[in-house]
Amino acid sequence: MKKVLSLILAMVMCMAMVTFACAETVEEVIEQAQNMSLEELFKKAIEESNGKRFDAVGNSSRGKSVLPIFVEALQAIDPSYTLDFDGGWQQPKENKIFDQLTEDVNGANHVMSMTLIQDGNQIKSKMLDTGLLLNFVPKDWKEAENVAKEGNENPLALQTLNKVFMFNNLGTKTYKNMWDFVREGEAPLFMGVNSELVGKNFLYMMTNEKYATIAKEAYEAWDGKNSEDDDLIESMKADAEDLGLTGANVEYGLAWVYLWCEKYNEQTDDGPICNTLVSTSAKDQTGLLVYSKLRSVEETADSSVNNITVAAYQDDYVGIGGYAYKHYLMLTKTSPLPWTSCALIAYMTTTKEGFAAWGKDMGGYAPVAACMQDHSNDGGDQFPAKNDRGYDWWINTGKLVVEDPAYCASVSGTMSDWIDGIVAGK
Repeated sequence: MKKVLSLILAMVMCMAMVTFACAETVEEVIEQAQNMSLEELFKKAIEESNGKRFDAVGNSSRGKSVLPIFVEALQAIDPSYTLDFDGGWQQPKENKIFDQLTEDVNGANHVMSMTLIQDGNQIKSKMLDTGLLLNFVPKDWKEAENVAKEGNENPLALQTLNKVFMFNNLGTKTYKNMWDFVREGEAPLFMGVNSELVGKNFLYMMTNEKYATIAKEAYEAWDGKNSEDDDLIESMKADAEDLGLTGANVEYGLAWVYLWCEKYNEQTDDGPICNTLVSTSAKDQTGLLVYSKLRSVEETADSSVNNITVAAYQDDYVGIGGYAYKHYLMLTKTSPLPWTSCALIAYMTTTKEGFAAWGKDMGGYAPVAACMQDHSNDGGDQFPAKNDRGYDWWINTGKLVVEDPAYCASVSGTMSDWIDGIVAGK
């Protein structure tokens, strides 16, 4: 009996070893998947997930709307294919997505296959540096025509979104320079720096030499500066040294951040900011908010898109026109369905249908040009503020401050408390 039991145990162990040896890790799947076409990935997804459950977590609720058309695309290859995704796309609130992903990967029961996530600072320090999330770049993405690869490849960006300076134009004030928004008496509407952390990343990026130099050039052209502003900029040299910041013009970026934090009027969401700015009662009010919010303005006697001006759309505007943050797509290290995740990511980032949930609105830009819809005439002659000038214009002419995860992570350790101290001391 003992010999029989020993033989059975040995057979079980051998079978387990064979199964383990045959099982592909997520890293191995990604290594193979990045050399496959979209159609090849679709076929691997069908083999892997037919009849199974798919779960993901994202900062954008629009992810759930792409799943049905993704399934339809797979059914065009295999009509018998099914995927259970009912309630499978979750959207955590209050920045809990990082905790949820960490618990899922480190826990005993792995549920989440992939994520759509924002906040480059925390992604770098909490997800990429720890190996909890893995990057996948589709072959079709790398080989696409007119693809904006710089800053979008690692981690892979689904889209770049812009938040731009706007002001109510029914008053008498002018806003022709980025420094006009932080002059004495201004109180620009802005989401709190700790309620939506991409806004804090924007302030970190203002100390990057590229954007600090733009701030300097705008300051030199600003007709509203005075000796107090000069003194503030000079004093920022010591703060920059204390914060470990370097760069020939860092004090200009830091001074602008100081004034912004001192003056902004904290709001809970960009929707209410937009509703305020377009009203007839908001003369001379300003804000920094998601550009696409203009799409949902209801035209009434008291509110109109024509009551606001997008600052950077003025021909003589000087300085940064706002900032850009990104939604990134990655697989979890313990993804239960890695082939399906790679196929879905490729579908979302290389086809117009896959990107349609995000591409239907202005202010969101896919790296692959073929995914984009044209929003250059969304407002026509009647509402010109809604005529999106596009990614290239906003990056180059509009001078958006673009989030760099590595830079944000490198300065956040010291700058976060510095920013919080200014906000708290208002």
